[in-house]
Amino acid sequence: MSAKVSAVPASAAKRINKSAIQPRRMDFQFDPDMPRYWFGGNQFKSLLLTALSCTFPEGERMFVRAVRHYQPTLKSELLKEEVKGFIGQEAHHGNEHEVFNALMAKKGIPTHKVEKFVHDGIRWQEKRLSPERRLAKTCALEHFTAMLAEVMLENPEFLADMHKDMLPLWMWHAVEESEHKSVAFDVYQEQIGDYWIRTSEMAVTTVEFIGFTIFHYFQLRAEMDDRTDWKAVAQGWNWLLGKPGFLRKLGPAYLAYYKRDFHPAKRDKRHLRERGLQKLAALLKRPDLLGAAA
Repeated sequence: MSAKVSAVPASAAKRINKSAIQPRRMDFQFDPDMPRYWFGGNQFKSLLLTALSCTFPEGERMFVRAVRHYQPTLKSELLKEEVKGFIGQEAHHGNEHEVFNALMAKKGIPTHKVEKFVHDGIRWQEKRLSPERRLAKTCALEHFTAMLAEVMLENPEFLADMHKDMLPLWMWHAVEESEHKSVAFDVYQEQIGDYWIRTSEMAVTTVEFIGFTIFHYFQLRAEMDDRTDWKAVAQGWNWLLGKPGFLRKLGPAYLAYYKRDFHPAKRDKRHLRERGLQKLAALLKRPDLLGAAA
């Protein structure tokens, strides 16, 4: 496998906080010969997830800035430590996806176009939204990423057709998104706790998330040198909404966010994270990763 990682075991590395949320520095090196359509040769699925990857570097940094704004006034000692882990994990996610996005750019996919659009759009929003709204938006997007991550972990067939170098990236990202899914929410509840701001921002963010994901797919396609594979498009929509319909599986978890007593930890998915880490450790020959399960 050419997706190599740092030689420093996670268990031997210095812990950066006193919580169970510990960043894992992976340093993936992707095979330069990886095909442009790395997800089972399917144009639609490959580009949809590549478009999503393009949003991660700046998106993760937005999450960090939103949470960090409240870091000095946190009361819970455990939450202070978890925030340190959250920031570390999100920073590594952004860095690894930047490397992947750069590789796709070399293969004729205009990832830079989406990255710039996302960067400029986030900066525009941050100037206009209050700190409370920025944190509420972070909570909403963290809920989306956690739902998607746990669908991936719960349904191994979701990842089955990925290129061998991509499988560890998405599995690692999914495990850590599930691990820290409560952190931004706990910061929000401690520091703000307003139900209306939280749920109204989720409603707005839902429209943005779906709309911009589709828009970014078309941004990529608009400047590419091959024809649209409409068979792949049909297969892709069936994959999302038909059978198996992975997006349809998100319905109950998504609606739960609007309950007054909602908390991400109520969906206990530790068994999925542990199983994901076991598979990741086997793929990368990194048994030390098992010691970082949370």
